Amino acid sequence: MDTPKKIGILGGTFDPPHLGHLKLATRFAKVLHLDALLLIPSSEPWQKNSGITPAELRLKLTEAAGIDLARAFLYLKIPTQIGVDRIEIDRAGPSYAIDTAKALRERFGPKVSLTWLMGADSLLNLPFWNSWDQLLGFVNFVVASRPHHALSVEMSPEIETLLVNHQCTDPDTLEKSPFGRIYVDNSLSVDLSSTDLRNQLKSTSRSAVASEHIPSHALEIITNLGLYK
Repeated sequence: MDTPKKIGILGGTFDPPHLGHLKLATRFAKVLHLDALLLIPSSEPWQKNSGITPAELRLKLTEAAGIDLARAFLYLKIPTQIGVDRIEIDRAGPSYAIDTAKALRERFGPKVSLTWLMGADSLLNLPFWNSWDQLLGFVNFVVASRPHHALSVEMSPEIETLLVNHQCTDPDTLEKSPFGRIYVDNSLSVDLSSTDLRNQLKSTSRSAVASEHIPSHALEIITNLGLYK
């Protein structure tokens, strides 16, 4: 891989990865003209309960979803290269975004544009993240609107101040900024969550839910191993 200049970061539990993740990745790879996109499954997500699928299994599911994403990029002629990164799985202890952001900034250097991809729900919860107020010193944020998570209604004073100081209205700004900017995209509305999906997979309509919401390669692993029953 040539040294990328614009890198997107999509972190998460990916338990399981779903089409919402792929839609978000596709939208922002295109809008931000990303050279590379890193999918980063967390090892020990500090915000989640202990009932999550083991990290190595979730890594396999993420890699499988990455194959479907790569096919979608090929079909849509999006030149972004996709990587699945073990950085959080290989790091001991809870997976904090700040540690990942610092490590990636050190890996890629000061001039590369690093942009953290997230849904509006994550932005609203940002004040509960570890050292959240330091993140924009290492990365940009690009935020996708989510149904039932209206920024204008639910925003805390901290996030309001953050947007006043860092929000830009043109996604091209992120291409030119290594870190420190926020772009909110209201054109994408993904109403899927891994938590809801896990609950639905325990229902009698499991097969219909799975085929509709889970990428095919990841679904093959889920089916073969009998996960989420």
